[in-house]
Amino acid sequence: MADIVAPAARPANTHFSSGPCSKRPGWSLEALADAPLGRSHRAKVGKTKLKQAIDLTREILNVPADYRIGIVPASDTGAVEMALWSLLGERGVDMLAWESFGAGWVTDVVKQLKLQDVRKFEAAYGELPDLSAVDFDRDVVFTWNGTTSGVRVPNADFIPADRKGLTICDATSAAFAQNLDFAKLDVVTFSWQKVLGGEGGHGMLILSPRAVARLESYTPAWPLPKIFRMTKGGKLIEGIFTGETINTPSMLCVEDYIDALLWAKSIGGLEGLMARADANAKVIADFVAANDWIANLAKDPATASNTSVCLTIVDKDVLALDADAQAAFAKGIVNLLDKEGVAYDIGAYRDAPSGLRIWAGATIEKADMEALMPWLAWAYRTQKATLSKAAA
Repeated sequence: MADIVAPAARPANTHFSSGPCSKRPGWSLEALADAPLGRSHRAKVGKTKLKQAIDLTREILNVPADYRIGIVPASDTGAVEMALWSLLGERGVDMLAWESFGAGWVTDVVKQLKLQDVRKFEAAYGELPDLSAVDFDRDVVFTWNGTTSGVRVPNADFIPADRKGLTICDATSAAFAQNLDFAKLDVVTFSWQKVLGGEGGHGMLILSPRAVARLESYTPAWPLPKIFRMTKGGKLIEGIFTGETINTPSMLCVEDYIDALLWAKSIGGLEGLMARADANAKVIADFVAANDWIANLAKDPATASNTSVCLTIVDKDVLALDADAQAAFAKGIVNLLDKEGVAYDIGAYRDAPSGLRIWAGATIEKADMEALMPWLAWAYRTQKATLSKAAA
């Protein structure tokens, strides 16, 4: 083990967590100096900041002018739950799940809303379900990018333009890194703490005109909590989508989101953000291609995420171990890198297969990703030497 020499170079930024994700390059608390702290979010200054956040979101994501954008409580989870509880039940629903968060939405619809006409399309980690079998005359709920599996839909071609149902898309680790086709999406949700590295607790809810029409024409059979209510007297509460939030937002977090959006605009908007994420993901892909002990969990490269890159250990000696020992081997790599102060929070999600999960989104610098790769090899060799010594 003494012969395994650690790399000389270290990433300047060691934050590779998949949520909350790394802050933008050059971020500091001074960037938030203009936050209207101690002021009401309903005062002119508060409403102006919230409206600015909405307008910048529309500009950078290329959201159509007739789509509504709202800032809502409880992160992406709150935004998804608002959509599920407010919109579903008018017709049958097809639920797609290929990782833990998608599976969670299935559970909510089946066990909490207790909808009867539900079809489930599920796939194992690393794969997508059969998208061709989905019926878009029904409502459809799916994640664009599976944060805990690193598997995404390659595009929206599987969604017909003349669909009769609504498409509800959890896009929390896809927005600002992947090209969302809003013409095919009726509800889009995400949170600030993913691709742009914002602070937690706030969700974004984007509604198409078709989704608004459903809200105004359909009343669910169950009661809705106050924080889920988007209509009054059968009409959309338009204020929610101009900055009049349902509950009190953190103006410090709002300022941080605006700062991230302005940074995104400065590097070329959505195209610049996607290019940075793609470049980071390619660094990992090239490393995987050059090392036979590790593989991308996504079986089809066309579905591999460029943000939450999930990796699995495929060394034959490790695969010969039982599941607990395999998990311990992967955790050992994670712990070594954490102890060295090289990479933090890169273990696989608790419900996912054992392995690594490295965030490659736009706030990560390519040079830091390149510096991390030799450390992955070092940690693997160190763990392998420990395994060989134990077997001797």
